[in-house]
Amino acid sequence: MNMEERLAQLAKYREKITQGGGPKRIAKQHESGKMTARERIEALLDPGSFVELGVFVGESNFDKLENPGEGVVVGYGTVEGRVVYIYAQDFTVSGGSLSKAHADKIVKVMDLALKNGAPCIGLNDSGGARIQQGVDALEGYGSIFYRNTLSSGVIPQISAILGPCAGGAVYSPALTDFIFMVNGISRMFITGPQVIKAVTGEDVSPEALGGALTHNQKSGVAHFMADSELECFEQIRTLLSYLPSNNMEEPPVVDPAEPEFDPEELLTIIPPNPNQGYDVRDVLVRILDAGSFFEVQPLFAPNGITAFGRLNGKVVGILANQPKVLAGCLDIDVSDKLARFVRFCNAFNIPLLTFEDVPGFLPGTNQEYGGIIRHGAKMLYAYSEATVPKITIILRKAYGGAYLAMCGKPLGCDAAFAWPTAEIAVMGPDGAANIIYRKEIEGAEDPIAMRKQMVEKYREEVSNPFIACARGYVEDILDPRETRSRLIATLDALATKRESRPRKKNGNIPV
Repeated sequence: MNMEERLAQLAKYREKITQGGGPKRIAKQHESGKMTARERIEALLDPGSFVELGVFVGESNFDKLENPGEGVVVGYGTVEGRVVYIYAQDFTVSGGSLSKAHADKIVKVMDLALKNGAPCIGLNDSGGARIQQGVDALEGYGSIFYRNTLSSGVIPQISAILGPCAGGAVYSPALTDFIFMVNGISRMFITGPQVIKAVTGEDVSPEALGGALTHNQKSGVAHFMADSELECFEQIRTLLSYLPSNNMEEPPVVDPAEPEFDPEELLTIIPPNPNQGYDVRDVLVRILDAGSFFEVQPLFAPNGITAFGRLNGKVVGILANQPKVLAGCLDIDVSDKLARFVRFCNAFNIPLLTFEDVPGFLPGTNQEYGGIIRHGAKMLYAYSEATVPKITIILRKAYGGAYLAMCGKPLGCDAAFAWPTAEIAVMGPDGAANIIYRKEIEGAEDPIAMRKQMVEKYREEVSNPFIACARGYVEDILDPRETRSRLIATLDALATKRESRPRKKNGNIPV
């Protein structure tokens, strides 16, 4: 066989591979509102940048291929010019089912991503393990999980769920840093509706059980939700713009952009009535660079905000209480959400800005029985463990243990600032007055009026920010209009921060 014949054979076999499950299955994929694996890769990466690896892995009889490409397309390319490694499961080939060879291809790009210090992106669209392969498929899953864990905190790992993802398959995405889902096509669950119906008698639809809204709003498994695959890919590209390629690099720096708001507006966002809520996002967007606020898990545990942003072109991780939801109280879900975000930012050299307005932990038997002590401790652990620059801004309430949980000064906060509206105390004025001034209130002719007077007395004499400032727990009390410039200066001063910790294999975070 001469060179021309060899090249013709190569072109023939390559065409078989690139056609995946063939025209009929590709058409069916499109009819269900889904792109093919290769179309997804081209839509996500910079045009023409994709280089495929392991093209012919799998069966050796290319004239009778049953599973072209083994149901997964793998390789590398660029996003905004930066290298990323990627794999996309091909649902047109045996439902994207995972065989040993399929897993080996995924493992190959995961290993390369880790060695080369580049993000790894998985586009999941699979019916699960290829049953015919039995334990070999399970071996494949285990190899992937192991590498997810080795890569954790070293390179960013991103999962997009673009079809079914069930059983053991869900654990690889769950081990990655961020999960993206698309409304109407994404499904994630350990056991499907039919098994649940048979075992528990519950009747639930696939969408209600494991759809995009369920995991973005209720379970907190997912971080982002899109209405289309193209919107999902745009979200992934945006996220990558905030992240370094690996834990040895700093996040990308861009040109600064002044906020598109008048700083004077910061003076009127917090209501005079301390019991009245407001949207903390209104504060954040007036301090961060214009257009840089990028919220993570916006639908889950909305009493707390996690987001990426930029200050003077430099990436920061934002954590904030949300007073308009549950008064900004900390509960089980928000503790998990904030603690995990802190740990991600710390792993990838992203400074932490914490905006605090918290009246305490959410009371109730559901919270206590659910382990709020254990979950709240995650925040204390995560902030204490973090060695990146940590800055806290107390906007209003900072009461009790929740004050500490939002990166209080004793948890290694490098710089704490307060607005004039801050109230820093062991507990809120209402509860404190009942204890401290109980005799005065009970002995008064008008107990209600006296109680009101004592509440104000406590607010003025005990919880005002000047006391915390005098004790050195707060660096300064800021004019809100100066917050942005002060934060930029403080971040610049902390840019070379180095902090060593005792040697250990790993800490034992409460989970």
